[in-house]
Amino acid sequence: MEDLRSPKPILCLVPQKMSLTPSESVSLPIELSEFDEVIDVRTPQEFDEDHLPGARNLPVLTNEQRVEVGILYKESAFKGRRLGARYVSQAIANHLAGPLRDISTGWSPLIYCWRGGQRSSAFATVLRSVGWRARTLEGGYKAYRRFVMEDLASRLSAPSLELRVIGGLTGVGKTVLLTALEEAGQQTIDLEKMANHRGSLLGSVGPQPTQRRFETCLHSQLSKMNPDRPIYLEAESNRIGTVYLPPALWKRLAHANVIELTLPIRERVLLLLETYRHFLEKPESLSDSLEPLGKLRGRAQLQSWHEQITRGAWPDFVTSLLENHYDLCYRRPGSTDSNYPPPAYQLALPDHSPASYRDAARTLSEAGKLPAAP
Repeated sequence: MEDLRSPKPILCLVPQKMSLTPSESVSLPIELSEFDEVIDVRTPQEFDEDHLPGARNLPVLTNEQRVEVGILYKESAFKGRRLGARYVSQAIANHLAGPLRDISTGWSPLIYCWRGGQRSSAFATVLRSVGWRARTLEGGYKAYRRFVMEDLASRLSAPSLELRVIGGLTGVGKTVLLTALEEAGQQTIDLEKMANHRGSLLGSVGPQPTQRRFETCLHSQLSKMNPDRPIYLEAESNRIGTVYLPPALWKRLAHANVIELTLPIRERVLLLLETYRHFLEKPESLSDSLEPLGKLRGRAQLQSWHEQITRGAWPDFVTSLLENHYDLCYRRPGSTDSNYPPPAYQLALPDHSPASYRDAARTLSEAGKLPAAP
């Protein structure tokens, strides 16, 4: 008897062209210039603390969302992941409609998060589905941070590396000479500029970077330099404001070639008055900054400085501050309380004119190899 039941449907599986390319990741060391862009998908707070050189922050979680997801994850891993996925999906959609809306085909970014986990993988997966070659960094920022410190120590311990340190009393123009050397084509590292601090009681010029950010910037600059050519730096203590010199750098500075710079005290005063002109415009902030010196130099000396500030006797004030404080604190290279060896070269400048520093930079550039540090 004929089967009157309806025939079973036949499924026809037609191959579909998928735009999602296989995931790709890269491991350190890498050349960041190989990528069109470096994208940090961590929160703005994580990004501000430190990030890869040249990275752009396209966070998939806000600072608050990351905390919220973390708290929920401890209660229920499933609920935490679900909430995180919702927030991440919304953020990726916003980035595609906003910062990435004009990106054309062929774009090849590097994506990273804290440990190279879910945040970077989620973002990279969507970007690959669009057709871009998005690669992730294995181990994320955590791996990069470890690489920075290890590579920094390795570079600073290289036998061929020659560091030339410009030393001298406060106000001799060490930073000015460093700038002149850079303009003369020499390799320089301005640690105070990197730390956003002039390295003294009155050296604050604004917010400072985090310790990690400072070390990342130092590594980035050092890695671009020719290790077979000398590198000039300014003599610093192991702390500049709130940031510290990495132990590997502090250790290597103990074997650097020191160039001692001198300048008549009258010229030092004039240079400092030019450099710290903001204190002349707001003398009340200067008086407040001097208060910590009361215990060290005595209330009588502090009162004398306050009176000079009130009268606007600026040359007298700066001269007294140098002679009765800064010069007394100076640790001369080669002394038992200094990290630096005795000077290998000495430069005596007649005045603080730009021409004097250009001449000094030319002299050092033409000096060739300095005597080896002990």
